[in-house]
Amino acid sequence: MTKSELVERVADKVDNLSKRDVEIIIDLIFDSMTDNLRRGERIEIRGFGSFKVKEREARVGRNPKTGESINIPAKRMPFFKVGKELKERVDKKS
Repeated sequence: MTKSELVERVADKVDNLSKRDVEIIIDLIFDSMTDNLRRGERIEIRGFGSFKVKEREARVGRNPKTGESINIPAKRMPFFKVGKELKERVDKKS
């Protein structure tokens, strides 16, 4: 599902909001989530899952093409852990 498909589905279910309004709301949600992760805060959505930032330390890697050693800098990576309810709903047989 793409963001535009999400906007379409939500707009179809909510009669009193335009697609543009729904898009603005979804953008605000994603921006808020991004800001929280950037600050290192954890996001938990009950029944869905949680997001947090994991720190990856700097390391030495290899260029697979040349075999040359390269330094890979430390970085922060977003990580998603699926919630129990979502896991069960996805696995549920129809």
